[in-house]
Amino acid sequence: MSGSSVKSFIDRLASVDTGPGCQNFFDYAVPANSQRRQNLEIFLGEMRDRDPRVLLVGEAPGFRGMKITGVPFTNRTILEGPANAFGLFGPGKGYAVPADAAGIASEPTATVMWQVLQELDFLPLLWSAYPLHSHIPGKPLSNRTPTPAEAAVGAPFWQALLELFAIESVVAVGNVAHRSILRSGRNVPKVRHPAHGGKARFQLGLQGLLADGTIG
Repeated sequence: MSGSSVKSFIDRLASVDTGPGCQNFFDYAVPANSQRRQNLEIFLGEMRDRDPRVLLVGEAPGFRGMKITGVPFTNRTILEGPANAFGLFGPGKGYAVPADAAGIASEPTATVMWQVLQELDFLPLLWSAYPLHSHIPGKPLSNRTPTPAEAAVGAPFWQALLELFAIESVVAVGNVAHRSILRSGRNVPKVRHPAHGGKARFQLGLQGLLADGTIG
């Protein structure tokens, strides 16, 4: 995967039109989004160096998580903190929280995700069925389950990542992602989403897939 292919991927993502109940936080029209695009480019570059073979597809970015950072399953604490056990993130790489995100607390689901991955010593590529922010119309500081139509808009992006990273296995994280992937014609395993008290079942699900060789 070349740097130019990553930039092209992010450019396509930034060009997606959204309705009143969605926000494209990569859109070129908002100056602060340039940092989000840069954060995502750095992250995909770091992941390229680690050569993942498994893609975990979640639901959609939350307003306290990827909507702030531009990076899947992260929050401001992860982005601003030291490098994690995989050597990802950390200072001196160019990651930064955009100025327009001041005062928004960190999303707990992102923290849980990375805790589990570190405990399992398992580093997949992370993404979402709908990679933009779906919210209640008129309430941008809320989260809303993406519709099937929105997930269909997102499908070409997780599919593009399969080729960009030579992914061998896909795992759906939660029902929204699973239904979206099934609609694309691909049958994949599903694990519990780690949000809302789902950490233990999420971890057990991944452990089972690793143990039986479904993913690795």
